[in-house]
Amino acid sequence: MPNQTDLKQRIKLLLVDNLMLQVSAAELGDDTPLFGPEGLGLDSVDALQLVVALDKNFGLKIADPGEAQKILRSVNTIAAAVLLVEDNRKPTPPN
Repeated sequence: MPNQTDLKQRIKLLLVDNLMLQVSAAELGDDTPLFGPEGLGLDSVDALQLVVALDKNFGLKIADPGEAQKILRSVNTIAAAVLLVEDNRKPTPPN
């Protein structure tokens, strides 16, 4: 499992590459809102592209729109969801 800093950097690069953002990965803050005028201003098409990219790159499946709103708020919220998926994939040690 990557450390959290590396994971956040990978997510930032994914955002910049897949959504053709006008900012670099280094300019993206971990808590910068992805949607809305106070953030990057992404729209629903960007959200769909992001959901597909997260599934492809991290196995993070987001089917519920309400869940998507929570997860796709910032790099931090995406990283937390990816880590949760990775934790759930770990084999359970025998008793």
